[in-house]
Amino acid sequence: MKKAKVAVNGYGTVGKRVADAVSLQDDMELIGIGKTRLDFQAQIASNKGYKIYLSETEQKKKSNETSLEVSGGLGEMINEADIVVDCTPDGIGEKNKPLYEKAGIKAIWQGGEDHEIADFSFNAFANYDEALGREFTRVVSCNTTGLTRVLYLLDKAFEVEKARVTLIRRAADPNDIKTGPINAIVPDIEMPSHHGPDVQTILPHINIATVALKVPTTLMHVHAVNLKLNNKCSVNDIIDVLNNSSRMRLINGKSGIKSTAQIFELGRDLGRPRNDMWENNIWKDSISIYDDEAYFFQAIHQECVTVPENIDAIRAMMKIETDGEKSIKKTNKSLGI
Repeated sequence: MKKAKVAVNGYGTVGKRVADAVSLQDDMELIGIGKTRLDFQAQIASNKGYKIYLSETEQKKKSNETSLEVSGGLGEMINEADIVVDCTPDGIGEKNKPLYEKAGIKAIWQGGEDHEIADFSFNAFANYDEALGREFTRVVSCNTTGLTRVLYLLDKAFEVEKARVTLIRRAADPNDIKTGPINAIVPDIEMPSHHGPDVQTILPHINIATVALKVPTTLMHVHAVNLKLNNKCSVNDIIDVLNNSSRMRLINGKSGIKSTAQIFELGRDLGRPRNDMWENNIWKDSISIYDDEAYFFQAIHQECVTVPENIDAIRAMMKIETDGEKSIKKTNKSLGI
């Protein structure tokens, strides 16, 4: 089997997870990772055997900074790969696009970039077939990934007439010491928020409006979801759909999982790498029908939920696997979902 040669540009919260996930696939080869500086994360990557590539400017500086081996510049990494997954900070990916175009390489960006960077936004459930052979793709953000997954499933089963969602967002990732708030709740004054239109880049027929606020936590986002469904259904009908779908984890407050902290602890107890919970974590006992509308809470682990989608996007773009369901199963098995 010919393996897809994958480069990961950016080795932060998402990039290091994508690199690890790529290294677990038997149909992919990790060419290396792109870094802007040789910090402790570069040391960890080196310990794992990943080749490190630096921007040309940083490469010139590095000789007296560290004993870490650098394999070359970003241009050299890109020239060795078939596809690059850009996990650089928001806005940097757009600046990198001309570099990828010049090299004639396929590229995947993350949800921090605008839809227009690739003119195609991806979710493995909803539009895998449309990603086959594409040159450029954008994997949508953590919140949009979580919403698209569950809305796709419930729309397919019951036809979503409208969706109204309140997003309670984490303030920062656990390793982030620069942002907040520390002691405040910050509403997104722009209403509706941008998350609804982002879902519509994949599910354009869904009538969705979202509002959002940030709270002083680093662990996860929580979505309060309200759906008007065209097809009558019961709570058990919704539970059956979610139970029979991958990347959905039904959790139960009655068993003691009443918060994002306890979901995070569940990840630890499951032995997940970095405690990652790649699934939508839906409180089973929150699922209810009131006045013919469905309600539930779900928690989304922002650090990792998009990682499986990146792996599936690689397979689709490289046409390693043309069947989306088979790719999803393979990715799930490799990660332990």
